[in-house]
Amino acid sequence: MTALKVGYFVGSLSSTSINRILSRALIRLAPDDLEFTEIPIGDLPLYSPDYDSDYPPTARALKDAIAAVDAVLFVTPEYNRSIPGALKNAIDWASRPWGQNSFDHIPAAVIGASVGQIGTAMGQQSLRGVLSFCNARQMTSPEAYIQYSPEVFHDDGEVTSDSTREFLTAFMAEFRTYIGMVLTVLPRPQESGTP
Repeated sequence: MTALKVGYFVGSLSSTSINRILSRALIRLAPDDLEFTEIPIGDLPLYSPDYDSDYPPTARALKDAIAAVDAVLFVTPEYNRSIPGALKNAIDWASRPWGQNSFDHIPAAVIGASVGQIGTAMGQQSLRGVLSFCNARQMTSPEAYIQYSPEVFHDDGEVTSDSTREFLTAFMAEFRTYIGMVLTVLPRPQESGTP
C-alpha cells in the first residue's frame, strides 16, 4: 500500500513547545501508512501583498511543501483565545497570491494541547474559521482538546495514560479514514505550489 503523505504544522515557535511533544505522540500513534513531514513556519517574513508577484524562497518552500503532501495536520496552542501569530502568518502566505491557495480542497485536521482544561478549544475554533475560508476540507469529528501534563506526555512522544493513548490513536485512525474519503472525491493535483 502506498503511504499517504501528511504535512504537519506545529503552531508554536517555542523550543519547549508542548504541542511539538503532542505532534510526536500523534506520529507514534498514527496508522502505519501515514508518512509525516513537518512544514516549518518559523523563518517566514511577515506576509504582505507586496510579495505576491515575487515570493521569497521561504514562502515558495512553504507552498511547495504543502503541494507535496496529501493532507495537513495542525497541532497548535491557543494564544489569547485565537491562533498563534506565526501560524496565521504561514496560512496567509500559503493561501496567496489570489487564485493560488495551497489549502484549496486539502484534507485537514486540527488538534492542540494546553495546560488548561479547555485544551485550545477557542484557538481551534478560530483556526477552523480561517481554514474554512481557505476551502480546506476539515475533519470535524472527533474534536480533540488535549489537556497536557508532563506525567502523561513524555518528550519523545510516549503517552502513559491508557485513555489518552486510546483517544489519540482513534483520532489518528479517523484522520486516516477521512483523508482517504476526501482524496477519493477530490484527488490532489500533481503540480508545484510555487507562485
